[in-house]
Amino acid sequence: QVQVVESGGGLVQPGGSLRLSCAISGSMFSISNMGWYRQAPGKERESVATIRSYGATTYADSVKGRFIISRTNGRNMVDLQMNSLKPDDTAVYYCNAVVNGRPYWGKGTLVTVSS
Repeated sequence: QVQVVESGGGLVQPGGSLRLSCAISGSMFSISNMGWYRQAPGKERESVATIRSYGATTYADSVKGRFIISRTNGRNMVDLQMNSLKPDDTAVYYCNAVVNGRPYWGKGTLVTVSS
């Protein structure tokens, strides 16, 4: 069984920074894509940033230049460094990992950007 666990959410002021971490554990042969998604109140879940096993990344236009996704393959972890945070970044952030060809989701971590 595969487990995906996020950590690092919280309350931060506009302009501040926060780092989210995601750890994947369990019975794994391979991990391909990993990524962060978010869902704000009343909105659909959207992709924030993704990273492939060989390092290629994609970012939502709304976070380009502010967020950085990185992964540590040997430790099966993926992080999201979030800088210059805005109130519009407030959402529950979910980690996703494609393990052995199947997508797995974490339960999410809340990020609130407010003064």
